[in-house]
Amino acid sequence: MKYEILENEIIIYDKQDFNCKHILECGQIFTYEKIENGYKVYSEDKCALVEENENCVKIKTNFPKYFEDFFDLKNDYSIIKNKLLEFKFMKEPIEFGYGIRILKQNLFEMLISFIISANNNIKRIQLIINRMKEEIGERKDGYFAFPTREKMLSKDEEFFKKIGAGYRAKYLYQVIRQIDDEKLNSFNFLPTEELRKELIKLMGVGPKVADCILLFGYGRQTVFPVDTWICQMYNNFIGKEENREIMRKNLVEMFGDYSGYAQQYLFFYQRSFIK
Repeated sequence: MKYEILENEIIIYDKQDFNCKHILECGQIFTYEKIENGYKVYSEDKCALVEENENCVKIKTNFPKYFEDFFDLKNDYSIIKNKLLEFKFMKEPIEFGYGIRILKQNLFEMLISFIISANNNIKRIQLIINRMKEEIGERKDGYFAFPTREKMLSKDEEFFKKIGAGYRAKYLYQVIRQIDDEKLNSFNFLPTEELRKELIKLMGVGPKVADCILLFGYGRQTVFPVDTWICQMYNNFIGKEENREIMRKNLVEMFGDYSGYAQQYLFFYQRSFIK
């Protein structure tokens, strides 16, 4: 992928492998906002402005090396897409979401965000996270950082109810007492299936949320989060099945090391294009 890093900016020239709408609106992140000339993206205590221009994409930020890694810019997605095109039914989803890239996100942020996401819609997820950031996140230059575990530990269950978390409030209150950054980082050394089991032990983390954390936090590509949209996709493209665990296993067996990438193209296509 052709791009260059300047002092406070990344310029991306291969637009066929980078589209900010595709990246941000394919269900992997909730801490962004659409603005007139692009998107503002927030991760941990950092911010980037992503602008779409005629011949390039510009990422303006004080943390260019961080966002180079965050947007997975060193990875050649043309190779990934060519591999997935071996499956004929992937042609339209890849053409539709050609600019998707899987983000490399903070583990604690992924854990909290995807617990909030369970049985929820994106607008409400963003509302809850934004309220939490405004209440206990560090104030930066024009935005609030994602709250640290230490800040969250200072709040009771009622706080999480008041920001709109609903029944998830008890999960948030308890999970931050079950886990810390050191333990989350130590999971990096576990095989994927063992790590999945450890995540499911945490309050508020079911199979689908665990797979999302594995994919978007730990970068494990041999997982395939299954939700309502993927169930529709499976029955449209692959075969009739109702059991989500069977779907998950079949999809991972089918796509192997490219499962996570396939999931994002298929999810984005199914949710955006098929009604």
